[in-house]
Amino acid sequence: MTPVFSLDLFCSVVDNFGDAGVCWRLARQLAKEYPLKVRLWIDRLATLEKICPEARVNQAEQLVSGVTVLHWPESFPEVDPASVPDIVVEGFGCRLPDNYVSAMATRKSPPLWINMEYLSAESWVDDCHGMASPHPSFSLTKYFLFPGFSAQTGGLVREADLIERRRLFQQDEANKQAFLRQLGVDAVASHTLSLFCYEDAPVSVLFDMLARQKGGAVLCLVPEGVAGTSVSAFLGQPARAGAKQTEGALTVQVIPFMDQDDYDRLLWACDLNFVRGEDSFVRAQWAARPFVWHIYPQDEAAHLTKLHAFLGAYLSGMPVEEAETVRKGWLAWNGERESDADLADSWQEMCFRMLPALAEYGGEWGDELAGREDFASSLFRFINSMR
Repeated sequence: MTPVFSLDLFCSVVDNFGDAGVCWRLARQLAKEYPLKVRLWIDRLATLEKICPEARVNQAEQLVSGVTVLHWPESFPEVDPASVPDIVVEGFGCRLPDNYVSAMATRKSPPLWINMEYLSAESWVDDCHGMASPHPSFSLTKYFLFPGFSAQTGGLVREADLIERRRLFQQDEANKQAFLRQLGVDAVASHTLSLFCYEDAPVSVLFDMLARQKGGAVLCLVPEGVAGTSVSAFLGQPARAGAKQTEGALTVQVIPFMDQDDYDRLLWACDLNFVRGEDSFVRAQWAARPFVWHIYPQDEAAHLTKLHAFLGAYLSGMPVEEAETVRKGWLAWNGERESDADLADSWQEMCFRMLPALAEYGGEWGDELAGREDFASSLFRFINSMR
């Protein structure tokens, strides 16, 4: 498909892999599924290389999966207005270089300027999606597009074939086991968990509860570099890929840090997924598996408002007693708990007794979201309406 529009997507990495993860998924989807010539400007190529090994940290410009990937340097080079594309997208409100904005303003036909905002389930997002903001100095207007969970927002990043690829993987047990073997996993367990969280998560409390439970063997898979202090303490050795340790019912194994496609498969293969930030949070929902979100902490506890907003939406169709257990467990995981015992009790319920019901509910929730427009489709529709 011949590109009709050119598009620059700018990404400033703040939350480790979250910003890069969302921007990279969107960039490659736009390049693959839409008539767009896409460039991704990213300030930390090393972060992108971790989730996309084809991207090389020592190359300032490279073509990867149909996307031209460029290093966004601290001192941005002079910009020829003729080189400014038709559409400019700021990832998560990152501030564009001043000389780039000046070139946008002096381009023969000013580009469509879009700010892709952070994901939120808060109600005000519905009213702000598509909002216009004129530039104070130039004849430019920025439009705010919000990913979200309602039909009034831009939806979630979801490739066209994602749900079918997940379905085929999950219905083939041999394929699942072969994938886990590729990661060096050969343990057999009644329940398999993945763990991706920030350092301040109460991982040691979770491990202690899992080790003491009586519901069968539990295998917890942790990508290398995640929760290193707590994982190393459990292992009694550095948390490097291949290291594992068993205590009671729990085996913790460190697996290699993986690219985005393999991380999707890990989520599909596990019975329960602990995720963090924005990218893995969304992918856990597409996995149609029970999950727990460790939200990125913000000043003045603003993140807890977002957490409560999502829980309000996510739990709205769940029986009251089960919803309250999930709510209590999620809040405890995010630091809102009176004691470690409070957390352990909630997790005993969520990880074992409720798991079959949560799995069924996760499938229904994922199907409901998949029935709505995805963010790339929403973005392209907005582009066509404005050009």
